[in-house]
Parts: sequence; C-alpha cells; structure tokens
Amino acid sequence: MKVNFRFVGSFRNATKKSRVVLELSEGAQLKEAIKRIVKEFPKIKSALIDPELDDPRPNTLIIVNGREISVLKGLQTVLNDGDEVVFIPVSHGG
Repeated sequence: MKVNFRFVGSFRNATKKSRVVLELSEGAQLKEAIKRIVKEFPKIKSALIDPELDDPRPNTLIIVNGREISVLKGLQTVLNDGDEVVFIPVSHGG
C-alpha cells in the first residue's frame, strides 16, 4: 500500500522534501512507518525522535488524515492505502 507523508518546518529541512510516498505493508502501524522514515532519511532522527524517550511525540504533532494521533490510537494507529501523515515540529518556549 502507498502512504503519503508531508514534512513541515525542520522536518522538511532534514529530509530535503516536503512530501514523500512510501510503500508499506498492509496493516502497517504508524510506529513502523516512522522507523521506515528514519531509515530512509537518517538526518530526520535528531529532529523527530526524542533521544531520552525514543519516541517522536514530545517533539512532533502527528496528523493522520486530518486527525491528531492522540484521538486515534497513537503510534499504534493502523495506516491504510492512500492515507496522509503530516509531521509538524512543536516548539516549546517560556
């Protein structure tokens, strides 16, 4: 199946792409897709993955088909053919 990925801000800078389509196995979960993205674009790892938690969520707003993954099944969200996943960096400040 083919899944569309969009990268915003620093993620676009790390991948040198704003969009990419990846072929994934049927029933692939979001966490598997993220591992694949890191493998395809190694420079994105430092921007996407929190090194202490080994998890992208503290640094990233992840949207699947217009819905934030916290209202879906988080990283266990199952992706389907034609889905769109958007990675938006989160800035923390005070």
